[in-house]
Amino acid sequence: MILVDNVEVFNFKGAIRGMRNPMNSWDKSDSVKCYANENCYGICKNNKCGWHIGRNDLDLMRRLYKAGTEHRKYLRQISVSMDITAPLYWWKEFDTYKVGTVANSCSTMHKIHAKEFELDDFSCEHLKDCDSAGLTEFYDFPCGRQYTPMDSLADTIKMLNFWRSIFLTDKNKSAWWQMIQLLPSSYNQRRTVTMNYENVMTIIKQRSGHKLDEWNQFVETLKDLPYITEIMEN
Repeated sequence: MILVDNVEVFNFKGAIRGMRNPMNSWDKSDSVKCYANENCYGICKNNKCGWHIGRNDLDLMRRLYKAGTEHRKYLRQISVSMDITAPLYWWKEFDTYKVGTVANSCSTMHKIHAKEFELDDFSCEHLKDCDSAGLTEFYDFPCGRQYTPMDSLADTIKMLNFWRSIFLTDKNKSAWWQMIQLLPSSYNQRRTVTMNYENVMTIIKQRSGHKLDEWNQFVETLKDLPYITEIMEN
């Protein structure tokens, strides 16, 4: 699973002004500030109040985008901030995008024990249980018990909570290590991320059609940012 909220976009005005600096063409700019009560497309569709990109400016944005990274520096001046909750296995891949991105995360080192572990804390929508497939798909222990992947996660959660209770009792560092090293990569972590439109468009191009559902869902969220699809249009 992945959850994206608190999305904000900044500095369209400055990026457009800077985009026209090389040719001193500021007089051709036709973008205007727009407000929540105006019925216009673009940045208002997500942020309620923002910048309405005019036809001239949008045409230049598209041409510079097609010309390559050395010409579309204005994209790196448009900033995006958002809160993302996603499993650790997804964050491991997101960390590939370190240039131009900053993230502040909830700390597993300091706050792993802050609340009891629950099933909702993990991305487990694809794990099989007795209701999702025939019992013959699951390992048959000598005792005769059918043991599913969802059973395994449930037992892990019980073990995590057991060592959490010990840690809360005497702050035993050994108990803390049991939680840290046992924690599955499906554990959901929340981070506040800032990046720019160049990062956004790179992610869209590189991660569309990825085998992880989280990437495909994230790509669709990014495509809904103001003017992303309009700029990337051929």
